[in-house]
Amino acid sequence: MFNNLSDKLDKALHVLKGHGSITEINVAETLKEVRRALLDADVNYKIAKDFTNKVKQKAIGSDVLTSLNPGQLMVKIVKDELTKLMGGETVGINLSGNPSVILMSGLQGSGKTTFSGKLANFLKNKRTKQPLLVACDVYRPAAINQLKVVGEQIGVEVYTEEGNMNPVEIAENAVKYAKGHGKNVVIIDTAGRLAVDEEMMKEISNIHKAVHPHETLFVVDSMTGQDAVNTAKAFNDILNFEGVILTKLDGDSRGGAALSIKSVVDKPIKFIGTGEKMEAIDIFHPDRMAERILGMGDVISLVERAQEQYDEEEARKIQKKIAKNQFGFDDFLKQINQIKKMGNMKDLVGMIPGVGKMMKDVDIDDDAFKDIESMIYSMTPAERSKPAIINASRKKRIAKGSGTSVQEVNQLLKQFTQMSKMMKMMQGGGQKKMMQMLNNMK
Repeated sequence: MFNNLSDKLDKALHVLKGHGSITEINVAETLKEVRRALLDADVNYKIAKDFTNKVKQKAIGSDVLTSLNPGQLMVKIVKDELTKLMGGETVGINLSGNPSVILMSGLQGSGKTTFSGKLANFLKNKRTKQPLLVACDVYRPAAINQLKVVGEQIGVEVYTEEGNMNPVEIAENAVKYAKGHGKNVVIIDTAGRLAVDEEMMKEISNIHKAVHPHETLFVVDSMTGQDAVNTAKAFNDILNFEGVILTKLDGDSRGGAALSIKSVVDKPIKFIGTGEKMEAIDIFHPDRMAERILGMGDVISLVERAQEQYDEEEARKIQKKIAKNQFGFDDFLKQINQIKKMGNMKDLVGMIPGVGKMMKDVDIDDDAFKDIESMIYSMTPAERSKPAIINASRKKRIAKGSGTSVQEVNQLLKQFTQMSKMMKMMQGGGQKKMMQMLNNMK
């Protein structure tokens, strides 16, 4: 996410390294590189120029605190201005109606249908809502089928009217259906085109007038850069939407859309899509995104994702098993699945301060646990429950069944034993013993 921009900003801000004070000369040199980094990220020239001018005004004459060097002070100023550029504050979604009607707009291929499903899944699981997905793209049967598949995948009902080619009528009927069937959120997926045209804009405007949505969201592919910003302006002139959704931020995105869109349409980015899974949706926090762009990580979001997967009842059961030396590979599998639900591995690593920068060129596969899972699934129920019974012949069978080597099976068993001991020590407060074991593992 924003890897190229992050690298270039990092290099630009290193220009100040070693200087004892911030002067107009070294600030100008740094900001020249910052502006170039923004332009390379497909940020509009005027926005990039305004941004660097604001940073310059704040930087010149700033007192360098004794605990900060000029580079660190400049990073803070750039972070604050990036946060403002992207909206400043986190803006939530309006769910005041009953049902709350959310109208999704955007071009074809922007990820609108998929994100409609992600949003329904998000509201169902995190806000305990009862959403209804509505298929109003009557021109592409594939879009209706795609929404049905998505709805089935996340357990959300999809409203369709076979043979009806009037999307305004379908939207109105869907809202009536929702009122009569206990659905408190209606998410309307509309038709898109390959480019902005009068027919599409007139149609979505008519749907908007008919259902009076509480929230109109514009979905944009972040990989299209400045084109995304121009399209957002065209839609906003007709719809006056409430917020922006940026999809495909996990791809090779230059970041121009995220940095420019608020300045152009004066509407907040509300959500971002960070992967293909239905759980790959995040509320957009400008301050956290600014920190990630500058390589500072995003510990708060990482903790929030971990908390979402934390099951208190399951944790109590595991604690009892640890205390009785009954923690087995089935329990280990559950822990792996919880980690996998948090998001793609490279995204998670990028949230750890400093680590994301170190790992930027390392390909972290989402199937990082594949071999471990294969080995565990190759074990018998008795072996998973009591790993101590796994002898040499059993190791050969597990290795053969999982397509791994005996050495890899040995390594898994060793790591599992060490982890189990540490978990028991942590539970019993044996901090000193745990530190000794960590030293022995080096």
